[in-house]
Amino acid sequence: MKVKISTNYEADGKTYRNYDQKAEDPIQLRVKNHYFTQHQKQTVEFVKKMHKKWLSFSHAKMPILDCLDMLANFLDESDPDVDEANLMHAYQTAERLRVAFPDKPWMHLAGLVHDLGKIMSVWGEEQWAVTGDTFPVGCAPAKDIVYGKESFEGNPDLEHDVYSTENGMYNEKCGIENLLMAWSHDEYIYQVLINHKTTLPDEALYAIRFHSFYPYHSHNNYTQFESERDIEMKPAIMMLNNCDLYSKNDETPDIQKLKPYYQSLIDKYIPGIVSW
Repeated sequence: MKVKISTNYEADGKTYRNYDQKAEDPIQLRVKNHYFTQHQKQTVEFVKKMHKKWLSFSHAKMPILDCLDMLANFLDESDPDVDEANLMHAYQTAERLRVAFPDKPWMHLAGLVHDLGKIMSVWGEEQWAVTGDTFPVGCAPAKDIVYGKESFEGNPDLEHDVYSTENGMYNEKCGIENLLMAWSHDEYIYQVLINHKTTLPDEALYAIRFHSFYPYHSHNNYTQFESERDIEMKPAIMMLNNCDLYSKNDETPDIQKLKPYYQSLIDKYIPGIVSW
């Protein structure tokens, strides 16, 4: 049985993920520019280059909370909902998960670190290669991707004999984890955690890896590639996603007061010095 996904992005009297291509306000223009650039430049070749560049894990060595603190002034240019630093959002998401799922401390930690891959932009990577919704390269873009297929015009993969087809270079039911995703913070932090040999459960890692894959988890695009494991894991994405999305209207958390709790989880699941 397939999981039924809600696409209602309204809560607490606020509408979330509102993308208006015709709007002239600065935030909407910024977001549109981000996605058009992302969709035109994320290709199979580009993603493979990013894997080679970032998955050497040779950029820094530091504990999780030290890295998180580096996002204190980082603003996500792809987000139409908020203009606040990602450090604050990390704790808001984690605290929402802590309230919603008190018996799943590993998901509290997943909420805290889910956006840590954005550190790439602090270190100089352009945001169109780091932030925003994700999609697989190597096959035709799905209809429900933000700003639609129009935003992909000029992407050279659309002229490729294989990459431009619906299934592209993949076989049906190959598994979402076997798709080559547009390079992003999701894949980077997932790979950093795997390289560190984290003991976070598979559900947490899967949710972290695909939390920005909205065309799949919220619109049921690309389901021809999902496996039985994907169907089992999809609820974990929604567990994280709902608390991620709707935490944006929360009050400012007392980070210093919260740090000891999250450090205790880090000591259990992602201890020590991490290679980035």
